[in-house]
Amino acid sequence: MARATALIILMSALLPVGALAKDTRFWNLTANTITSLQLSPAGKNAWGRNQADNDRDRTVDHDERLKITDTPAGIYDVKFVDKNGRTCVVPNIEVKEGLVFSIEEKNLKDCVK
Repeated sequence: MARATALIILMSALLPVGALAKDTRFWNLTANTITSLQLSPAGKNAWGRNQADNDRDRTVDHDERLKITDTPAGIYDVKFVDKNGRTCVVPNIEVKEGLVFSIEEKNLKDCVK
């Protein structure tokens, strides 16, 4: 038992710190594929880059998770465009480093086409 514990500790020490950290992710629980996803600190209207570019096909399908980069923990407004051309803004979404945040269809109140 002591050998197994020592081996686990040694292996953990050899891994890069980034390998132990989990990615922050967005989980698309809307009805449609998202083609653009941007975040802004809540109430600032200062939209960041398109996070959908982090995905291999640059879209986020329904029930797909997307890695979020360059975004510290905080409260954000999230703006997205879906494949049907609908643009939605969802205010005050809490983003925690290393965790998953989601938007569901029932959260959508401010959308235009």
